[in-house]
Amino acid sequence: MTELTTPRLILRHWRAADLEPFAALNSDPATMEFLGPSLSRSESDALARRAEDALARRGFGFWALEVRESGLFAGFVGLSVPGFEAHFTPCVEVGWRLAPAVWGRGYATEAARACLEFGFRVQGLREIVAFTVRANRRSRAVMERLGMRYDPAGDFEHPRLAPGDPLRAHVLYRIGA
Repeated sequence: MTELTTPRLILRHWRAADLEPFAALNSDPATMEFLGPSLSRSESDALARRAEDALARRGFGFWALEVRESGLFAGFVGLSVPGFEAHFTPCVEVGWRLAPAVWGRGYATEAARACLEFGFRVQGLREIVAFTVRANRRSRAVMERLGMRYDPAGDFEHPRLAPGDPLRAHVLYRIGA
């Protein structure tokens, strides 16, 4: 059972106790601003199950994020294989979704950095990507702090969003081993 740790964080497998705070996070308008509509409790629970299944199947996925000092469930961070086709797939992405209560503390950067190291050193990946809505400055800043480079030629329309959806235009960032 793969878990990652940093000085302040634990990236671990999902627990039943994570489901309620995860559902609250997924229904929070600030969290979901650039991710799409809020998730119902059943949709949120299904997302957590898919994340746990990926961890068991691949040895990586979106880990539940826990703050060491308090034991607080803070969201998820991890590596994932996108389930859609685009000009840059197949690939592995690094991604995160944190509760607004923990924003601004550097947790996304710290945890994502541990994921990149795991992906390159343990999984032997040659490249990891990240993508987000063009207007999502907070996530783009995390990508830049991680040393990822914006690839303007990689910009794409997310195929899972309808034409005309204001969240459809995405930017692509890359980092190599």
